Amino acid sequence: MGFDWSFFWDRLTNPGELYLLALGKTVVMAVLAMLLGLVIGIVVGFGRLSRFKPISWACGFYVWLIRGIPVLVLLVFFFSGLAAAGFFRFADLTIAGLTISASFQAAVIGLGIHEGAYMAEIVRNGIQAVARGQVEAAKSLGMGGLLVTRRIVLPQAARVIIPPLGNDFNHILKTTSLASVIGVQEIFQLTESMSATTFKTFELLVVVSITYLLLTTVWNFIQGVIETRLRAHELDEPVRNWGQSVAVYLRAGPRPTTERR
Repeated sequence: MGFDWSFFWDRLTNPGELYLLALGKTVVMAVLAMLLGLVIGIVVGFGRLSRFKPISWACGFYVWLIRGIPVLVLLVFFFSGLAAAGFFRFADLTIAGLTISASFQAAVIGLGIHEGAYMAEIVRNGIQAVARGQVEAAKSLGMGGLLVTRRIVLPQAARVIIPPLGNDFNHILKTTSLASVIGVQEIFQLTESMSATTFKTFELLVVVSITYLLLTTVWNFIQGVIETRLRAHELDEPVRNWGQSVAVYLRAGPRPTTERR
């Protein structure tokens, strides 16, 4: 049959309202899951460093358990498993006239809990990277634990945390495609539905692949600018605002990164 170039270009340049809505759902799902994962990661990351052993062990168990379970299994577990066992069943919610499907809620929570296990280790490593002497010096000046954390630990740990956090968001953007299994109509699920009716499977898969590539490329640029701003003290050029951060990043080019799969 060959590749249908006219169909491909039409879908690429004129994706349609349904595809754009699915694209928006993909991005929102990734952002919400990342925020949930970040909150969980901060709590569990600090818990892993707790001197109270039961808390440290519980947080360690969470990280061990969640990192050992595939994302797909987690999504199906929250959407179907809990309901089948009679523990909890997600239901559609309507907020300000906007309906949030049960499958979308389960996807955000499942992805967020999965991401939280990885974020916990990133946060823990970031906290441990802060020199112990600075913490002790701040406490000697009369700062309480929360004040030391907010003013000394977190600002410095952020420089260590942001790069892998950005890589994880890149990862979760692509992992949202697994939500199609539980019925979330994001771009991959919509692509599968369209291929069943148009029989243009290959062309549509190329289009959705390009879409994911564009999403990750845009995020890579944003992440690069943020990292440039955070390491302004290491650069010879002045970086005093976001405009200068963009200019310096474009001149310097992307830094090597290691992304988990």
